[in-house]
Amino acid sequence: MSYTVPAGTRIGHIHLKVSDLDKALAFYHDLLGFEIMQRYGTQAAFISAGGYHHHIGLNTWHSKGASPAPEQAPGLYHTAILYPTRKDLAIVLKRLIDAKYPITGASDHGVSEAIYLDDPDGNGVELYWDKNKEHWPVDANGALAMVTDRLDIPSLLAEADKP
Repeated sequence: MSYTVPAGTRIGHIHLKVSDLDKALAFYHDLLGFEIMQRYGTQAAFISAGGYHHHIGLNTWHSKGASPAPEQAPGLYHTAILYPTRKDLAIVLKRLIDAKYPITGASDHGVSEAIYLDDPDGNGVELYWDKNKEHWPVDANGALAMVTDRLDIPSLLAEADKP
């Protein structure tokens, strides 16, 4: 079954150094469903949601065959990919589970629900959706009070099968 990430998905414009372009594309294109907009052989590819010129650039210009960056060094912590609905997040979670792709975490932050994993080069990836703002937790003074609670995975997965 073919899958295309929803057009309403939004991320910043980023470029990631990868060690193997085909492995990176297997993750970002084949598994997560981003569309390939342009490819430069084995050196670079530009991918997007909804036909934009590119949301993510993947390149091997300085990193072909290299090891992942050290975890305890400065650099990118994770790329956060915002899905438009809870159902969209549920669908991609189901795809990850079906593919037996390792998930490193899952949290309910009060403002959002998030799934955490690493791409093939060890770059952190957060897949999430934002709850309606009127449901965001606030303290007694009305200030935002985000949390890191356990994500109700069965409830989230049930969304994938809803019409």
